[in-house]
Amino acid sequence: MICFTYPGQGSQKAGMGSSWVDHPSWELVAEASEAAGRDVARLLLDADDEELRHTRNSQLATFTVSMIALDAVTRVGIETAGHAGHSLGEYSALVAAGVVDFFDGVRLVSERGEAMQVAAEEQDGTMAAVMGLDDDLVEQACQRAGGDVWVANYNAPGQVVIAGAPAMVKTASAIAKELGAKRLMALPVGGAFHTPFMASARDRLSKALDKIEFRVPDHPVYANVDADAHTGAHDWLDLLRSQLTSPVRWRQSVHKMCDDGFTTFVELGPGGVLAGTVKRTAGDCQSLRVNTPADIDAVLEELAGPPVAAAGPLEGETLFATERLVVSPAAGVFQPSEGNLLGTEVPAGQLLGSVGDSEVRTPWAGVIMGFLAVGGERVTASQPIAWLRTT
Repeated sequence: MICFTYPGQGSQKAGMGSSWVDHPSWELVAEASEAAGRDVARLLLDADDEELRHTRNSQLATFTVSMIALDAVTRVGIETAGHAGHSLGEYSALVAAGVVDFFDGVRLVSERGEAMQVAAEEQDGTMAAVMGLDDDLVEQACQRAGGDVWVANYNAPGQVVIAGAPAMVKTASAIAKELGAKRLMALPVGGAFHTPFMASARDRLSKALDKIEFRVPDHPVYANVDADAHTGAHDWLDLLRSQLTSPVRWRQSVHKMCDDGFTTFVELGPGGVLAGTVKRTAGDCQSLRVNTPADIDAVLEELAGPPVAAAGPLEGETLFATERLVVSPAAGVFQPSEGNLLGTEVPAGQLLGSVGDSEVRTPWAGVIMGFLAVGGERVTASQPIAWLRTT
């Protein structure tokens, strides 16, 4: 089975939207800008690394790129059987699963970023990665430090992040080194995220969460707080409230997903941190990523090959590498073009019909294998219209 994963803060980089500008999925940027009341395109194209380090900027930018990548893989027919996101990425997972609609997701991510930025400015905190030490020994190092320092992320075997007051993080890091840690690395962040230092951010975010309508997900979403699959709507209010002050149990989530039968993980968004943690945690699983449009064909080719640790086709995979979906560019009534194109070979750019005033054209050359919408049917934006086999 395929699981889509979504990265968190720290995966952003300057210019990370540039490769998507000419892709149809870039249209989501205008919607994100409207919902956030900010110029998201500028963040994705012009903001430098220093500007993107600010929590209020990095979270919105990373979330938007994940949504662009999700829309792009959906357009070519790659589907998932589950969702999981790391920290901020949990909001991407919830939007992807339909638990929260896109506009509400943008507003929540914006509020979360602002709340965490303010909390970090109110109380000095930092984070550090501890490499090559068992979880229980990292926890012991924090306890022995005797102050405000806690485990914030369980990322992978031998890769744990601690956070808290700078002096206490330094002390716990020294103790971890004594206990056998192979490497300690200070993280370039301005706060102690996923610790009690984020209590004020949790309280502020709770007010925004109270206004959100949570829906039943299309597929299970694995939560950071308890590393468990959630298939209902009602758990998420409390889970998201707790998430800001609780450790991210990512390693445990990956183990649970593997136990539940997932064999392929596709990271959607900037960077490749989650793909790396999956390789460290579940080496027998397939770990892929979509950072740019160029990655999509590579992922399709990988998915068309023999599935990893599975005897049959992957649940959630609907198209082979030679097949593509053509989707609606807008919402409205679909009207097919004149003539019967079914079974015919068409060039890239061939007109297949229209949705309102918008033309539906295939981005690829190939043989039209079938239509998924009929004349006079009302369709939504990004709804599949036809599928073809590329030539």
